[in-house]
Amino acid sequence: PVVQTNSIGMKLVLIPPGEFQMGSTKEEVDRLVEEGKRQNVPAWYPERVSSETPQHHVKITRPFYLGLCEVTQGEYERVMGANPSELQGDPHRPVEMVSWHDATEFCQRLSGLPREKAASAVYRLPTEAEWEYACRAGTATRYSFGDDAAVLGEYGRCRPSSPGGTQVVGRLRPNAWGAFDMHGNVWEWCYDRFATDYYAKSPTDDPTGSKSGAGRVLRGGSWRLAGPDESRCAYRHALNPDHRSATLGFRVARTLAP
Repeated sequence: PVVQTNSIGMKLVLIPPGEFQMGSTKEEVDRLVEEGKRQNVPAWYPERVSSETPQHHVKITRPFYLGLCEVTQGEYERVMGANPSELQGDPHRPVEMVSWHDATEFCQRLSGLPREKAASAVYRLPTEAEWEYACRAGTATRYSFGDDAAVLGEYGRCRPSSPGGTQVVGRLRPNAWGAFDMHGNVWEWCYDRFATDYYAKSPTDDPTGSKSGAGRVLRGGSWRLAGPDESRCAYRHALNPDHRSATLGFRVARTLAP
């Protein structure tokens, strides 16, 4: 099925195998770096943006399921027994205040639930390549819906139009493959270690990130601090895997049973 519901009521969408151009062109990166300088962005920003090059060909060789939405506070509490979120009030808001380690433990515990084990369901964080491929949903534009940042508010919750924090998942428009909130709401942890030079040596088929590096990749932007440029399909962010904040969440991937 294209959309599947698991034992805790989480919906996942089937992502087909395929090919795409990952990252950004040098011309796009040069433009973003120059704009950033004029806006007095933090010192780390040019390095982050520059890590989007070189743009390179990637193949996702196997289909997989991806959470239709970010993991919610209700789903997290059902599996983990607690809700760490700072911005509570509705169980359908995305869980936040979760580290990379918290997110991977959630995946392990979800995989261990009786009905999931019986179905041979294995949950994990998506790789960075899987995330960008699913976000783009067949497009080659800055956002999953095109290049116009003025339309971003219809698809994602990010600065400057995000007072009051996160919002309930799935309320805005989905991308072409049916995934919600790929832009904004909360940053989403990915499996990969972050390295600024990884794209220059990335394998073509199913890349899984650098073999070294302290930080873990985050994608998608968030309701606070991240603006339109940081919410692009190609933007790469990274933090220490122990880091927690009200802007950090995740969505799960599910490997198809053989």
